[in-house]
Amino acid sequence: MANMRADKVAMPEQAPDVRNKNFEEVALGYTPEMAMEEASRCLNCKNRPCIQGCPVAVQIPDFIALVAEGKFAEAADKIKETSALPAVCGRVCPQESQCEKYCVRGIKGEPVGIGRLERFAADWAREHAEKKEIKIEKNGHKCAIVGAGPAGLTCAGDLARMGYDVTVFEVLHTAGGVLMYGIPEFRLPKAIVQSEIDTLKDMGVEFVLNFVVGRSETIDDLFADGYEAVFVGSGAGLPTFMRVPGENYNGVYSANEYLTRVNLMKAYKDGAATPIMHANKVAVVGGGNVAMDAARCAKRMGAEEVYIVYRRGEAELPARLEEIHHAKEEGVIFKFLTAPVEVLGDPDTYLVKGMVCQQMELGEPDASGRRRPVPIEGSEFTLDLDAIIVAIGTSPNPLIRSTTPGLETNRRGCIVADDATGITSKDGVFAGGDAVTGAATVILAMGAGKRAAAAMDEYIRNKKEA
Repeated sequence: MANMRADKVAMPEQAPDVRNKNFEEVALGYTPEMAMEEASRCLNCKNRPCIQGCPVAVQIPDFIALVAEGKFAEAADKIKETSALPAVCGRVCPQESQCEKYCVRGIKGEPVGIGRLERFAADWAREHAEKKEIKIEKNGHKCAIVGAGPAGLTCAGDLARMGYDVTVFEVLHTAGGVLMYGIPEFRLPKAIVQSEIDTLKDMGVEFVLNFVVGRSETIDDLFADGYEAVFVGSGAGLPTFMRVPGENYNGVYSANEYLTRVNLMKAYKDGAATPIMHANKVAVVGGGNVAMDAARCAKRMGAEEVYIVYRRGEAELPARLEEIHHAKEEGVIFKFLTAPVEVLGDPDTYLVKGMVCQQMELGEPDASGRRRPVPIEGSEFTLDLDAIIVAIGTSPNPLIRSTTPGLETNRRGCIVADDATGITSKDGVFAGGDAVTGAATVILAMGAGKRAAAAMDEYIRNKKEA
């Protein structure tokens, strides 16, 4: 019989006043006993509504039942049947708006902690399970993946399981994409990401790093090299800025640059090769998960005052509730209904001195359905600052679209691709993830990579039969 406790088993965490001074993981994970207790809350519903909220269709009740029985390795294997990155998803997926949203236990209490259990199973298997030799029969066909982020890694893993020779071309010196450069160590330890990548290597996936598709070679060059289908999962790494006076002062960062320096280049470590400003007063403009990551990093980098400057109210924040909660606990100050007007700087040193802001009020809904922020006349005030981090969105780099004739993109610079298959306007080219949708979540990118892999397999098989 199911455990009918109404709330989730609490996840152990570092204390806020301790963790905001280090980059170690905040959430410490379940013990086996905690995991089994939480898993016993699952009702194993006949209709399995939780699965409909999972973009990669993890068989959630099945793996949870195995956890409840103490069969942790088997639970991890069940997850890996459909998910290439379980330890990652268990940490960074917005389960509250996906699988857990549909959990029946959430009607009269808290939903089952699906993400926490996924993380536990993946971690337990990585640390304790015997490593199995991966034997895959090759089919003699080659596929190329552009970008080693969550979409590309998922697509590569699925194609490798089908027997394809898969090569992933990555512009950076390390595979992982946003998992490596964007999400901080305290939310997603990089050793865990590397472990997932190593599993793909064990499956025969080849990684070519420091390779700029569009410069090193074009997509047409890849076809000439013998690749029969190409998946573009190059993400959306081109930052958007505020377009206010003074934005070019030293000390204004895009969130992409700031997080890359901190996470990928390890600027938080003593003697790090990459320089970064150790500011005392920092404002982060934006309200999404990236903004929370940047603000929490700035706090750990030694800033005494860190502000989130967001032009709408708290109810409109797009970030995960967990990330907002953690940011508040760690001392981040939220300035709601506030918009930047001008960056102030020292004309001699060209360094940031502050930011003029304006109070806003919410008016009528805009095209997105959210109420539009409207400035309040005469409400300007100044924040004294040493650094400003801009986290208001990104778009795809134009290099691939500008070097790939016949590849259709939209007005935002995103590749136009069929949602169900990733098929683009260029024969043999498939695309998914942020390169298609603009900045979104890791799990949505993974789902796109998974669907594209199936479509690429069908495309190549049909060509072979023809």
